[in-house]
Amino acid sequence: MDNFAVQAYQRIRQAAVVTAQAPASTLPPQEKLSEARASLPDPASADYLSSHGPEATLDHLLGTIVPALNGQNRSGRYWGFVTGSTLPIAEVADNIVSAYDQNVQVHLPDQTIATEVEDAALKMLLRLLSFGEPKEWEGRTFTTGATASNVLGLACGREAVVTKRLAAGEESVGTLGLLKACIKAGIEDIQVLTSMGHSSLFKAASVVGLGRSSVKDLPYSDAEPWRLDIAAVEKELQREHVASIIAISAGEVNTGRFATTGLEDMKRLRELADRYGAWVHVDGAFGIFARALPDTKEFSKLRDHTAGLELADSITVDGHKLLNVPYDNGIFFTRKSSVLTSVFQNPNAAYLSAGGASEIQSPLNIGLENSRRFRALPAYAVLLSEGKDGLAEMFARMVRLTRGIAQAIKKSDDYIWLPDESADIEDTHIVVLFRAKNEKLNEVLVKTINESAEWYVSGTKWKGQSACRVAVASWRAHDTEDLELVKRSLEAMTAQYK
Repeated sequence: MDNFAVQAYQRIRQAAVVTAQAPASTLPPQEKLSEARASLPDPASADYLSSHGPEATLDHLLGTIVPALNGQNRSGRYWGFVTGSTLPIAEVADNIVSAYDQNVQVHLPDQTIATEVEDAALKMLLRLLSFGEPKEWEGRTFTTGATASNVLGLACGREAVVTKRLAAGEESVGTLGLLKACIKAGIEDIQVLTSMGHSSLFKAASVVGLGRSSVKDLPYSDAEPWRLDIAAVEKELQREHVASIIAISAGEVNTGRFATTGLEDMKRLRELADRYGAWVHVDGAFGIFARALPDTKEFSKLRDHTAGLELADSITVDGHKLLNVPYDNGIFFTRKSSVLTSVFQNPNAAYLSAGGASEIQSPLNIGLENSRRFRALPAYAVLLSEGKDGLAEMFARMVRLTRGIAQAIKKSDDYIWLPDESADIEDTHIVVLFRAKNEKLNEVLVKTINESAEWYVSGTKWKGQSACRVAVASWRAHDTEDLELVKRSLEAMTAQYK
């Protein structure tokens, strides 16, 4: 099988090179989808679950399944769902992960370097994002993505805000359970205060026992609903018998805008949280990377919007978005590792003990999974390969292309740049929201763009109306060629509906 694996990898790479040389296509042709669908095993067939062998299976995968996959990685113009591509070095690293199949669950320094590589990557990310020294973020781990990291953030927040109200020496939520701990602490409700929080925040609230209805939207205004109303937060924190988690969206998913405007907002939220015993969590899935943009006037406004986020108690980061590593890859940081272990400690399994004291904790005691893929390696490879300056320039290309698209829409007589055409273009990070003025075109705008297979967008809603969302998150972003394609495409669609 070793020889087969080598030959198979060579064929896969050859197919990838051919794909890369061909014109970029964001979606597969419908006939390829139909062919692949028809090729799937039929449970009624006499040879169902019979052996086809590795060679025939590889032929099936490369000849039938691969042509029916979308182009989110290979195209570079797949601008939906904030989906990053995969840098070549990350793809190589991911193949190493599969080849060596490490189960990174226990820190075993005499047996594998895996946990130390993971810790090195996390420390590099702290420096890249200007969060401070590792000693300031004792709790740090890789997760499956921002959703899992939000689960960790709310779980830690739940643990902390309840424990603060328990008598000294009493057990926490992780031991007592949420209901019993809240009764002992005199807490009748735990609320999550946010502004236009991502859907995964509601999911996380449900998973950790707070409930989706615990998430309260506190928009600054109708004109800026993504901004957090800090005065409203202060009022909510004053409620009796209620504990609070403040969840800050660093990159609202529809507009890409930020819940805080800068350092002063974060200082005020930090002071309020300390005064009322609240937890501050930042959902920075993609917006957090604005902190790593070049420190120049061109990006100063975005860097200002993300200033002070390091004052939070916990932070979510999504590696498979702007960092351009393969799915699945998320990161979570929190101040105290003791909060993580209070929730995620894996007890009563002596065979999983690392043995001996270490700065590096066994990942199974600080995260959701006991069985974990070595997903840190692609992130480590990207950080080592590109470095701070290389990544800053990669993020800058994404922003420049996004701003170019926003500017083209803003100048157009046929399209509306949302949420506000009078806004400053420098507020734009990697998301553009827009709609067509012609209602007939607007109804089919997303479908028409995506069927072209030249670029891909997400369909969404803004203030009850259909809208189109572009999210540039690929290292392949080209701020001249890609922009010209978008301009030509928009003009052609407009011409069809005049």
